[in-house]
Amino acid sequence: MILANNLTKTYGNQIAVDQLNLDIPQGQFFGLIGPNGSGKTTSIHMLSTLLQATSGSITINGLDVTAHPQQVRRDIGLVFQESALDRMLSIEENLYFCAGLHGINKSAIKTRINSLLDLFELQSKKRASVGSLSGGMRRAVDIIRGVLHSPKVLFLDEPTVGLDLPSRRRIWRFIRNLIDDHKLTVVLTTHYLEEAAPCDNVAFIKLGKLVSEGSPEELIEQLGKTIVEVSGSNAEDYIKTLKLSAEDYMLDGRTLLIRVHKPQPNQVEQIQATLRDSADIISVRKSNLNDVFIWLSSKGQGTS
Repeated sequence: MILANNLTKTYGNQIAVDQLNLDIPQGQFFGLIGPNGSGKTTSIHMLSTLLQATSGSITINGLDVTAHPQQVRRDIGLVFQESALDRMLSIEENLYFCAGLHGINKSAIKTRINSLLDLFELQSKKRASVGSLSGGMRRAVDIIRGVLHSPKVLFLDEPTVGLDLPSRRRIWRFIRNLIDDHKLTVVLTTHYLEEAAPCDNVAFIKLGKLVSEGSPEELIEQLGKTIVEVSGSNAEDYIKTLKLSAEDYMLDGRTLLIRVHKPQPNQVEQIQATLRDSADIISVRKSNLNDVFIWLSSKGQGTS
């Protein structure tokens, strides 16, 4: 559904996206993850026809984005970081205006608008101005606006930032249903790593370059299933005592994080025994996608 080959965007001497390659099949829930300034939003804007690439190629549903931008736009929906709604208009007016931009007449779209409003429990608010809504309600309307024309691909750029947990859960239930029931292809960028955990595939980028890619489970496996956290005032000494390689530890203030990549028998127990008398707190937990993000953001290379 989405194919990007050597996708590059430069601004003068600055490289925002550097030869990015993506191959996203229909119906996949895909996460594009990276620290601030990594090129996530720039990539989304190029994939969604909003920004022209400096070099490389993109096809969406078999159509070249550069040669057929108007046709591509019929197949995609986009939810921006910032709301694209007119705050002076009502929910209903915003949605009918959006339908008109897509060439859908008012009578044809009425049933779909009402069914989407029902899903988000917004039917009673449809004549309220967008400016009077809560942040969660406005974001729900942004999502409705993005899928109103039944796109084949939906780009979500930080879709739930600032929302409370119930609002985020309601939005993700809706998106999951679209993927499962209509084979919608979804490309997500997010700062909430737990939202990327259900993705079928995740790509981490840093400074515009693809650093690592795979399912969340694969990336966690590559990092190491276990993290040992050691808190104390002598973190540098702990590193020397354990003879840790640079890729197998991270410092977070007074806490030393150790990834147990390919555990040897009793390795965790040995770490605990070695540091028991000098460390304040030693804890052991399962690693998660957040750990993968931290490691890749800090180390700047793959986790294997």
